[in-house]
Amino acid sequence: MTGFGQSAKDDGQVQITAEIKSLNSKFLDLNLRLPKVFSDKEIEVRNLISEKLERGKVSINIEYQRYGDDEVKQSYNINLFSAYYAELKKLADRVVSPYDGLFEIALNSPDVMQNKIKERTSEEEWIKVRNCITEAIDQCEAFRKAEGKVLGNMLQACCAVIGQELKQIEELDPKRVQRVRDKLKGNVVSFFGEQGYDTNRLEQEIIFYIEKLDINEEKVRLKAHLDYFELILKESQNNGKKLGFISQEIGREINTIGSKASDAAIQKHVVVMKEELEKIKEQLSNVV
Repeated sequence: MTGFGQSAKDDGQVQITAEIKSLNSKFLDLNLRLPKVFSDKEIEVRNLISEKLERGKVSINIEYQRYGDDEVKQSYNINLFSAYYAELKKLADRVVSPYDGLFEIALNSPDVMQNKIKERTSEEEWIKVRNCITEAIDQCEAFRKAEGKVLGNMLQACCAVIGQELKQIEELDPKRVQRVRDKLKGNVVSFFGEQGYDTNRLEQEIIFYIEKLDINEEKVRLKAHLDYFELILKESQNNGKKLGFISQEIGREINTIGSKASDAAIQKHVVVMKEELEKIKEQLSNVV
């Protein structure tokens, strides 16, 4: 799920900013930009993030600056730079090429740029940075929880609509059964006449035919799946995959009801249920 968190600290000695962004992903894909002075803390930062953000494409950027820390930390090997530049000019002269860009190439050649001093940080400074990172993670998690609450309400609303349509189908089903019975009997009477068939045999055939079109089991299972979906939705742990499996079962029952009912009035409610189920599946892609 998407999320965002940001934390900034300024105690007069250091400025610290931690920003974290999260996008949908089935796994935890972490992109970390950490100040070089804290490069040895990368594993600790990754553990901090993975403890709270189980999944998602997460990027985190930490900026750190000491006050009064304006000393130039980069030095250059002038002799080595000059030697690189001279050799590059020779190569350019040999192939009759302009000197454009030779300065940058020589400047970025191996061992030309050197660190003037080695930066050191205290454990106290790292604690400040870690607290800032933790606060940003907490904000991101709160953002995701708020989005999850909205998503959960939407999923519940979709289940409620499917449940309402199911009630409408339950009210229509007895009328459908009676229509099937009357239609079959009417067709037989019109074909054979009143005395041309065995009434008991006809009733047996009608019962057999109606049993094939019976949707009572599907209605019961669909209601059970909807109740189970809402129950799992209220649990605190990540149940995205389980909800996905339940939605598949809901879809199976809806399709069976539509195919077995063979009734125009019921089909209208089946179409609405399928529309709501598609909304559920689309949103579940964010929480799987």
